[in-house]
Amino acid sequence: MKYYLFTFLKGMAMGIAEVIPGVSGGTIAFITGIYETLINSFKSFNGELFKKLKTEGIKGAWEHINGNFLVALFAGMFVSIVAFVGLITYLLENHQVLLWAFFFGLILSSAFYVGKQVVKWNMVTMLAMIAGAVIAYFITVASPANGNEALWFVFVSGMIAISAMLLPGLSGSFILLLMGMYAYIFGAIKDLDFTIIGLFVGGCIVGLLSFSHVLSWTFKNYRDLTLAILTGFMIGSLNKVWPWRNVISYREDSHGEQVPFLEKSVLPTAFDGGEPFILGVIALAVVGYLLVYLLGKYSND
Repeated sequence: MKYYLFTFLKGMAMGIAEVIPGVSGGTIAFITGIYETLINSFKSFNGELFKKLKTEGIKGAWEHINGNFLVALFAGMFVSIVAFVGLITYLLENHQVLLWAFFFGLILSSAFYVGKQVVKWNMVTMLAMIAGAVIAYFITVASPANGNEALWFVFVSGMIAISAMLLPGLSGSFILLLMGMYAYIFGAIKDLDFTIIGLFVGGCIVGLLSFSHVLSWTFKNYRDLTLAILTGFMIGSLNKVWPWRNVISYREDSHGEQVPFLEKSVLPTAFDGGEPFILGVIALAVVGYLLVYLLGKYSND
């Protein structure tokens, strides 16, 4: 019960991260020590599952997919999204600089944590890390697309967004923003458009089951290389959570309100979004950094 309680709490932390465009639930999964368990649990939805169901019944199939773990994790994610989405929305609207500072420290510490898991750093792993950082950085500065309301694209959006969620440093919500589908998908959820919701969820399921096999294979055969790339993803994604960003242009969200569309990272002296809160930013970045350090240390005990 203690294990599943902590899995539930880790799921809550992942849920909070996924609410915020630019912050990855995969990062939380990694630093709390459940990342590979999560990937392998998704991977277990395969042909072997049907064999287990036929020979060992529901109990054998449930154990094969690590069902108790998945239920505890997703229950935590669901509870946190429902319970904290209002708070996170409030903080994003009223204390954005300080909130980004906290996540900047968290992701920076996460990059160090994941990098330390690489057994042997060499030229190949260094290049892999640099490549991951460059890719993630260019994703953060890419201009969002106009989106496509075709049903097939809704399905593909689900596949891509859920795959991004599995990668530490990449946010599924932010990928939807770049694809121009964030407002459309969340608008469909708000309006209970079950056709769009069903297609998007279907895409998520297909992406989840297929991409988890890829990640599981890379961890098994190229662990150091995979960890180096993930470290790079986290380093490159720091641009998205830089506390001081000036808005270049706006977009209209599903509520008809103007929200930031394109932003540029600047020094606090050039910040035009109000008080830069330099001391507060430093303090919360340190808190985020230490939180990951403690989570990583606890998970290893």
